[in-house]
Amino acid sequence: MELNTYQDAARSTAAYPQVGHNPIYPTLGLTGEAGEVADKVKKVLRDREGVFDPEAREAIKLELGDVLWYVAQLARELGYDLEEVASANLDKLASRSARGRISGSGDHR
Repeated sequence: MELNTYQDAARSTAAYPQVGHNPIYPTLGLTGEAGEVADKVKKVLRDREGVFDPEAREAIKLELGDVLWYVAQLARELGYDLEEVASANLDKLASRSARGRISGSGDHR
């Protein structure tokens, strides 16, 4: 599936206050869903001795889908399509790699 196709399909299920004029709602949803991913990974460490069995992987996949949904909504709220966001990210990473700056911290390294 193409990223923009996903974004369009995901938008058809958006039901939150002021869709189209509300970047705050998907931002909060994104942080909540990312926390759910982290919690499921934490429980694999705690309860499954770090083994990502098929059940754990499937649960994490579903949460990652929720993260993707909120990323798609936030991008749309800000006027971006997902393919544009993905392309910009790859360009940024390629630049860092070419300059030997993949490691480290900071947005503008």
